[in-house]
This record gives sequence, C-alpha cells and structure tokens, in this order.
Amino acid sequence: MDRMFRVLAFWTGIFTVMFVVGDMNKTALLFLVQTVFFLTVSYLKLSERMYMYLFGAYCTVFMVGFTWYSNFILVPGFGH
Repeated sequence: MDRMFRVLAFWTGIFTVMFVVGDMNKTALLFLVQTVFFLTVSYLKLSERMYMYLFGAYCTVFMVGFTWYSNFILVPGFGH
C-alpha cells in the first residue's frame, strides 16, 4: 500500500509541474503540498489498515473542500 501512495505522489507531482507551466501557481502549490504529504506517508511503513484510513480521510477532506469551494467560492456563469 505504501507504493500506491508513492504513485499518488508521482501523479500529484506531475500535476504540480503542469500547473506551474500553465502559470497557475496557487493550484501548483496545493498539489505540491499533496505530493509532499503522499511521499511522507508512503515512507512511514504503516499498516495496510492505517493507509486505508488515511486515504479515506484524504477523500473526505477533498469532498468537503470541493463542496465548500463549489458552493461558496465558484461563481456560476463567470470565468470566460
């Protein structure tokens, strides 16, 4: 399971580079933080159950943050 967190770190790292190239620095910073988190967790040698709990917590935080952003920050109809 630790290897899957390294895979997640790899892909969030790829997204970080793409966002930097696209001059989206705030989003790149967000993905860089996720990359560091995934890499750090992958080397902790936790149990499989703990890795699953961490991934579930990550998914929960993502859904809460995405819902909050889409309801309170995102303005529909703008952003041409």
